[in-house]
Amino acid sequence: MVRQRKREFSRLQLKELSLAGNQRIITSQRYREASTIMLYASLPDEVDTSLLLSHSLAEGKMVLLPKVTGETTMELRVYKKEQDLVEGAFHIMEPTGRSFTDYASIDLAVIPGMAFDTSGNRLGRGKGYYDRFLSLLPPYIYKIGVCFGFQMFDSIPSDTTDIRMNEVIQY
Repeated sequence: MVRQRKREFSRLQLKELSLAGNQRIITSQRYREASTIMLYASLPDEVDTSLLLSHSLAEGKMVLLPKVTGETTMELRVYKKEQDLVEGAFHIMEPTGRSFTDYASIDLAVIPGMAFDTSGNRLGRGKGYYDRFLSLLPPYIYKIGVCFGFQMFDSIPSDTTDIRMNEVIQY
């Protein structure tokens, strides 16, 4: 259902929808106070993060992006400029920067998903990469799920291995 709804929008329409939500993050106190941020390089059907990426770098924040490293694993890498991205697993643009493992120093994590609910539960694309990775982060790291309005539900299926978001921002 969500995949079908995404196909009803052009890439440009989804990018335009992303701008207002990105502004909400940029003006939030959590973002302003954060010095190390985990983001993601967006796929064409996801909330576009290009504004967040460029703004974070311009503000002098350390930006971390995920890179798929195996069938079930991903790691974080330092991102410094768009030219540092290469197409990786699942056609996702991934950083070529150095590996980053000081998870305790992450101030804010912005996380994509196929669907979210009002309790902060997240439904991914089905491979479990984010849930496995997020379980490695200290629980105090503030996690913002980002989605378009049609990806938000009152309730979605969840289990004990799913990592809840502290906040979900609809675009």
